[in-house]
Amino acid sequence: MNAPADLDRRIAGCRACPRLVDWREEVARTKRAAFADWTYWGRPVPGFGPADARMLIVGLAPAAHGGNRTGRMFTGDRSGDVLYQALYDIGLASQPTAVTADDGLELYGVRVTSPVHCAPPANKPTPGERDTCRPWLVQELNLLRPTLRSVVVLGAFGWQAALPAFAEAGWTVPRPRPAFGHGARVPLDGLELFGCFHVSQRNTFTGKLTPGMLRDVLRTAAETAGLPGRTAENRTTRAPYDG
Repeated sequence: MNAPADLDRRIAGCRACPRLVDWREEVARTKRAAFADWTYWGRPVPGFGPADARMLIVGLAPAAHGGNRTGRMFTGDRSGDVLYQALYDIGLASQPTAVTADDGLELYGVRVTSPVHCAPPANKPTPGERDTCRPWLVQELNLLRPTLRSVVVLGAFGWQAALPAFAEAGWTVPRPRPAFGHGARVPLDGLELFGCFHVSQRNTFTGKLTPGMLRDVLRTAAETAGLPGRTAENRTTRAPYDG
């Protein structure tokens, strides 16, 4: 398996989905007025976190003016604000905010990724785009397999995308495939898969997902992975590939 930096490099150079390429690059050119002075990343966004993580968080896709702008998963948007605050609250992140790829944020034993690495129009990748992007997640899972003990999947889309990826990476996925639900828990050959409502503004603003609900799922997954008390050896400040 390739080293994490090589995987990140190859992900960042992907142009497999024409619709997503056009959208992410158009957003990077036109920008949002609040970020007019930014140079947007405008490429696929690699995962963030150590290659020997014991816990993985799987989202949906980067936000147009979040990860597509900053180049780091769940950074620079309100969904990321909620997620990283919760990780900080339970001791898995060095700070509660994620603003830029070089803001000093460190993760402890946890990695964050998504089944689609490009920002999609209206935050809705097509099933074909999801399937085209799946090999990247499969490779990331293979990289993590020696240490991975728990996975938190945010939302039904991520759940539907993650289960086939786990199967392709060699885990035995029950049939029929388990249904998504907040608090769902599925054992997969030495690791535990957890379902959690997505940290979208729609869910967090309406109270469908509260900070306490999110912390509870993350804390249970962390305890399952044996993360409490782990130290700086499991953290990362690695910025995305910028070559």
